[in-house]
Amino acid sequence: MKIAAISDIHGNLPALEAVLADIETQAVDATVNLGDILSGPLWIAETADRLMALKLPTISGNHERQVLTVPPDKMGASDAHAAARVNSSHRAWMSSLPATLQLTGEVFCCHGTPTSDLVYFLETVTPDCGEAGVRRATLSEATERAGSAMRGVAHGVILCGHTHVPRVMRLADGRLVVNPGSVGLQAYDDDHPHVHLVENGSPHSRYAILTRLAAGWQVELRNVPYDHEQVAQFAEANARPDWADALRTGFVGRRETSVAPLSSGPSAGGLE
Repeated sequence: MKIAAISDIHGNLPALEAVLADIETQAVDATVNLGDILSGPLWIAETADRLMALKLPTISGNHERQVLTVPPDKMGASDAHAAARVNSSHRAWMSSLPATLQLTGEVFCCHGTPTSDLVYFLETVTPDCGEAGVRRATLSEATERAGSAMRGVAHGVILCGHTHVPRVMRLADGRLVVNPGSVGLQAYDDDHPHVHLVENGSPHSRYAILTRLAAGWQVELRNVPYDHEQVAQFAEANARPDWADALRTGFVGRRETSVAPLSSGPSAGGLE
């Protein structure tokens, strides 16, 4: 069994196309999409159309939920951009997406954690980490967040997204937690529950390949180049210089708070 895991596309269609082309070279049995598909200043309707046609196993992220349920005057900039560009077919598709998915007997999929699309799984936000404000989760923190998902399943895997950080952690009981990283955005700032920065350090698009071997799951975190400058210029044209900086570099440059009165990402109020 060989699985490609993608997540956090955020309307970045050129990055998605680059990842899909790379997946084509990997002879996978399935590709699963872990949510946060349609939020941000990029190609919202076009990304929805592309993915709807592919019919991949897909779960919703917090942004799909927010675009569908948050009143327009309460939305952050990224969700408001998306909400204005999705049509009734897109909304019906988003509404049909489950919050979690049992992909196989060994593989469970969620966006944030098995019980929340907002909680970070393998990272912990804390004000005592300097400017970054976020650190790798401890084993006990990740185990608590995993809850009962895949407990007792030999070689059980939990796939998650949300933080955009590629990461693999094996829990003490053998469960493997994998975040493939983000297809569409490699850095952001947020203020929930404390101000923090997430930075992957390069503009490459991220995803993961999981291969079932006799000894367990082999995980490859892949970094795929694409024309990130084209996408950064599009973000600039849509009045999102914060996104443009992140897309160009994988680091936070100009902050979201300098361009939007409301945050618009991973948290309920938003971020990315």
